[in-house]
Amino acid sequence: MDPLSPEAPPACYRHPDRSTRLACSNCGRPICVECSRDASVGQKCPDCTTPEHRTRVIPARSITRPGRGAAPVTLALIGINVVIFGLQELFPALRIVPRAAQIPFLVDQGEWWRVLTATFLHGGLLHLAFNMYALWLFGPVLERRFGAASYASLYAAGGLTGGMLYQLIGSDAAAVGASGAIFGLLGALLAASYRQRHTRAGAAVFGQLGVLLAINLALPLFLPDIAWQAHVGGLAGGILIAAVWDHMPLAGRSAQWRRVAVALTVAVAAVAVVLLA
Repeated sequence: MDPLSPEAPPACYRHPDRSTRLACSNCGRPICVECSRDASVGQKCPDCTTPEHRTRVIPARSITRPGRGAAPVTLALIGINVVIFGLQELFPALRIVPRAAQIPFLVDQGEWWRVLTATFLHGGLLHLAFNMYALWLFGPVLERRFGAASYASLYAAGGLTGGMLYQLIGSDAAAVGASGAIFGLLGALLAASYRQRHTRAGAAVFGQLGVLLAINLALPLFLPDIAWQAHVGGLAGGILIAAVWDHMPLAGRSAQWRRVAVALTVAVAAVAVVLLA
């Protein structure tokens, strides 16, 4: 059939290259099989099946330029990490690492807070630079998407879940670094982009994150002294938290604090499981 003839079926409004004879029973727009969502009566498009107040518009600039825009929590976290590293290197007499690193036998004795303070310490300049670059790259996207309070709680929860998995199945060596918290952010971003994997932009982000995570998770196979347990724990915590957030509204002050409560619940649960174990 000639695609220009009057009898040619219309194209899906989300996939212009796909002809279709389906249409949304609510708005009437043409949709392809992939975009069709079963409803009580007929099929609906993704826009008409999205609950009210569950979405908001995010400017493309905030995605294409991850380091730009308002991201005060990300900037504060980077600043704190850099300042502590400077104090750690310039004033060894302060004994910052022995006082705040995650030392498993001390955590077992009740100093669980070391799991969180260790996320602000680093073993060298390269370690610090790699983690801060990752935070600068991915942090602002999530901070603008979910809000400052939710983002800060996600960062803390990722650090705690990562540290607690290291405490549970890791070695007896002291551990430092923000990797667990950053993997928590990556896990949340991976979960958030999973829903958009059917779009061209969403598929690109999801694929890039998948490759990046695979590389980072494989690094312990080639480089010694990497606490992969913290990476896996932070990643799992971030995915779990974002999966729950995905079923909550984005707008409103109450929604913000409900997301904070979810993140803190996951973090406290991780601490409780390890302490009881």
